[in-house]
Formats: sequence, C-alpha cells, structure tokens
Amino acid sequence: LPQKKMGFIPNIELISNRTYTSLGELVENCVYDIIVGDITVTAVRREKVGFSQGIFENSLRIVMQKTPYTQIDLLAFLRPFTLNLWLLILATTMLTGILICFLERQENRELRKQSIINLWAMTVWYTFGNLIGFGADFEIKTASGRLLTAGLYLLCLVLVASYTANLALDLTISKSKNIISGIDDIKSGKILFNRIGIPVGTAS
Repeated sequence: LPQKKMGFIPNIELISNRTYTSLGELVENCVYDIIVGDITVTAVRREKVGFSQGIFENSLRIVMQKTPYTQIDLLAFLRPFTLNLWLLILATTMLTGILICFLERQENRELRKQSIINLWAMTVWYTFGNLIGFGADFEIKTASGRLLTAGLYLLCLVLVASYTANLALDLTISKSKNIISGIDDIKSGKILFNRIGIPVGTAS
C-alpha cells in the first residue's frame, strides 16, 4: 500500500554487530530511514530520533524461590531506633525528671510531701508520660516547668512520627524482600551461575 500510493520502495536489510546506541545514530545520519528492533526509549535517544508506539510487549521474568519464612523477633519493636538513640531517650527522660524535681519541689504541694526517691520517680514518670503522649498524675505549677513540658510535647511529636515511619518501613521491607531484586544481583554474583537455569528456545 505505501508503495502504490506514496511511491515508497522498501529496501529491507538485516543489521548485525551494532550496538543499540549506534542504531539511533544510523537513523540520525540518514543511513537508514527506519529501524525496527527492541530498542529501549530513553530521553537521550528521543532528542535525536523519533519512536513509534510499541508493536508488541517483550518482557523477561525471573522465576525464583519464595522468601523463606522468617522467625518472629520479639524485639523487633526496637529496630526503628538505633541503640544510641534509645540510650539518648533514656538519658533525656532521667535528666528531665531531675530538672522537674528542682523546678517544682518548692511550688508543687503534691511533690513537696514526697521523699527524694518518690519525688524523682514521680517526675521521671511525668517525663515518660509526656514523651509517649498520655500525660501524668500531677500538674506543673511553675512557668519554667511548663516551658520544659512544652519541649517534651515537641519531642514527643518528633519521636512518635519517626518511630511510626521507621517501623512501617521495616515491616514493608521484611515482607517484600526477595532473594534477588533484579538482573543486577545476578550479574554481581549474588547467586552462583551454576544455580541459574535458562529454558531452551527462550528469548534469552
């Protein structure tokens, strides 16, 4: 039909020993008008030549074993934060409790009647409660204590948001993690080559 109506005379040649990059250069340099092949469309190649819609889909699949069952880790809830960060949170809780002891002991009646050990335990409990967002049993009376409590609220927002995001990420990765993620893992030798099978007569 193109030959009759447009005077298009096809001259079909089989091209061999050419890289995919050089195929685009052949069209760009007017050596060929059209090249048909499984050439990947990239932004760099689009700047030099035009591409038609794909004639048919040709994709490769890697068949692999399912991810082996992983044992339940009872300490998995500690993974979102590093050990140093957990220790820093613990130290912050203890030191903030000591600060509240000094700031509130003289002004707060509930704390004034307590012994040193009970006082420190109550203020540490107050700090811990504000860090995880459920509050405590007594109220802060001084302005400096309220300012310190506001800092605890802000720290609570940051810690809860970071912990939730990291925990969700760890759970997602643990469920979707496969033996290999793509062809690059095979090329890098993550799996021994004698363990890879290719069916006879496939596109490979």
